[in-house]
Amino acid sequence: MGGSCALNHVMATTGAHTTVVCVPVVARTPTPHPQRDRDRESGRPYADHRRRPTRGDHADTGQPVMAASPSARPWCTAPTPDAQSSTAMGLSFLRWLGLAGSLMLAGAGWLGGALPGADLEATPLSVARGTYGPVILGLWLVGTALAAYAWWSARDRVPSMRWAIGTVSLWLLPFLFVPPMGSRDVYSYACQGEMFTHGLDPYRLGVSALPCTWLDTVAEIWRDTVTPYGPLFLLIAGAAVAVGQSLTGTIVVFRLVTLAAIVVVAACLPALARRCGIAPERAVWVALAGPLIGAHMLAAPHNDAVMIALLVAGLFLIVRADARPIPLLTGGVLLGFAVAVKATAIVVLPFAVVIAMRRLTVPDRLASATVPDRPAPLSSGAGPDRPDRWRGLRAEIGPLARAAALVGGSSVAALLAVTVASGLGFGWVPAMRGSTTIIQFTSPPTAIGMTLTYAGQALFPGFDAVPAVRAVALLALTTVLVMLFLAALRAADRVRAALRGAAFGMAALVLLSPVFHPWYLMWPLTLLAAVTVRTSAFMWITMVAAFSVLPDGGGLPRFVKFPGAPLMTILLVVLAVRFIRRRTAVPQADPQEASFP
Repeated sequence: MGGSCALNHVMATTGAHTTVVCVPVVARTPTPHPQRDRDRESGRPYADHRRRPTRGDHADTGQPVMAASPSARPWCTAPTPDAQSSTAMGLSFLRWLGLAGSLMLAGAGWLGGALPGADLEATPLSVARGTYGPVILGLWLVGTALAAYAWWSARDRVPSMRWAIGTVSLWLLPFLFVPPMGSRDVYSYACQGEMFTHGLDPYRLGVSALPCTWLDTVAEIWRDTVTPYGPLFLLIAGAAVAVGQSLTGTIVVFRLVTLAAIVVVAACLPALARRCGIAPERAVWVALAGPLIGAHMLAAPHNDAVMIALLVAGLFLIVRADARPIPLLTGGVLLGFAVAVKATAIVVLPFAVVIAMRRLTVPDRLASATVPDRPAPLSSGAGPDRPDRWRGLRAEIGPLARAAALVGGSSVAALLAVTVASGLGFGWVPAMRGSTTIIQFTSPPTAIGMTLTYAGQALFPGFDAVPAVRAVALLALTTVLVMLFLAALRAADRVRAALRGAAFGMAALVLLSPVFHPWYLMWPLTLLAAVTVRTSAFMWITMVAAFSVLPDGGGLPRFVKFPGAPLMTILLVVLAVRFIRRRTAVPQADPQEASFP
């Protein structure tokens, strides 16, 4: 065969003869794709997570697709039965591997979890020397490793929503039948609920004031500490104690509430992902299949799941709403309830207002134009377009005020209603400061402050840099949140930009807060899963954090404060330098695009 044109070889066999037919490949104009173009410009490989490759995908490159024999099939063709079988076997292997990890973790929980009668002063060394110490630690380490590996390996291979939900359900099932593990917080929840049912104020008194029926199960550091949680959670805790009638029954109620919250996230998150152009099955997988969900969020259980569910449900209603006020008001109420569980949820509220603002302005803009609105180009200085820019900003004040009144007003109303219903007043606002007494290097600002303190105390014995560094971090957090909010206001697609701003704002909150616990990572990761495919960094942090807490709830970082804080500081400096270098690097010219005379 001659010719230099791009050909596909199609081989047909008839009896003992083989006929080779050459079919010319017709290149087509590449289809614009924002995510693919950004990845190509940054030199990153692009993978379309929304669907499997089809025959037409690879014509975008304009390159010939050749196959010399039936065994060397062009990869632009539909997947062969062998390839499909291999992919199915790989996913099936990851599914059962993750289940094996869950069963190992559940076994570790039964043998050495946060049992009511466990030693409250246990250390990793004492656990290892215990009767089942090596078995407990082995199951915990290997189980966490298997669960993390399966979660990571399948992140870009999830075939369908049904497969994702089925696998997540399978992995979570063992944790419904284990004692509390990974944390002793649930015992504090139960005691706070009992205090509430007896008419005592958990915002003024610790659980030892009742005293709580199950006081011996609560870690000593928390017995005289007021609760930092919102009034809605105290209502839930009181109901759990009233329904459960015992410690075991109360834990079961808390676990069922957490399970319901996970179901709400699974139901509402796909809509947010579709709005941001992310495959919904991938979003659900990244958000709910991680090693922190089963062994910590569900098995512990933690009230963070309730806050996350209310946030996602509120954003779902606001994103799906039109200009009618009822869905926007309902979404605002759910966001207010989220703040009434944990005050950190307030970070999302301004971005929800931006989304509602967009919804309120859609009918007017559709009436005057048939194309999506885009911001006017910004001027770098004084010029004729500067008055237009300010005129456009002034025109947005009305929709912004209406959105703030609907979403923000309903959130504040819901928060006030719950506060009044609890009968406890606003004591929960100053009570939130109690958690900042924890000094652990897992919080980046605290790690830096601890390192400076260690260095400064060599010259000044009373030197303490932690409060100052934490204050600077909170100032930086405020700056980041304001910048994200303004960026969402000026974006062409405000809904997507606001959702991304909410996710990035939550990430900044976790990274810059004075206190950090591993399960806090689920706040931003749940939202990040719906707005971007670049979740690798937080997934890695999540996997590392999953190893930092033992089945009995003992955190490893509190036993290695001195080497831990300097090492964390060095790591932060290295990451900051790498980030700055990547941002300021001058792009190199492609040799293939060089022009010669």
